[in-house]
Formats: sequence, structure tokens, C-alpha cells
Amino acid sequence: MLLTILLQAAAGAGLAKFGAGLGAGLAVIGAGLGIGKIGAAAMEGIARQPEATNDIRMNMIIIAALVEVSALFAIVVCGFLL
Repeated sequence: MLLTILLQAAAGAGLAKFGAGLGAGLAVIGAGLGIGKIGAAAMEGIARQPEATNDIRMNMIIIAALVEVSALFAIVVCGFLL
């Protein structure tokens, strides 16, 4: 009984849109924090070992791209909820 009432309320009140917006927002915030930590760690690594600059930069770009792809995937999945 309670489950059917909740499902009817979710369908009528647009909770799916709220969930999609919340999920997309959390994905973007998580990606921003992740890329910020990647950049900070790369700058610290370059400061400690300047001769490894090219390797650190290449790895930083690859990891940042992977974080962006996962955030984009999360946003697309949230878009399917609409």
C-alpha cells in the first residue's frame, strides 16, 4: 500500500527530474574536486622532481581525461532519467 502511494507520488511530483539534477550536480562537483587534486599532486611532483616533468604531465592529462569521461558518463546516465 505504502509503496504504491510512494510510486504514484514519485511519478506525479517529478522526483526523477530532481534525482537527475542532483546526480548530475554531484558528478560535476566530484569531477572538479578530482581534477583539482590531480593538478595539485602533479604540481607537487614536478616541484620535487623537475626532471620528470614530461612524464608527470602526460600522466596527469590521461588521468584528468578519465575523470572527465566518468563525469560525462554520469551526466548522460542522469539525462536518461528524464
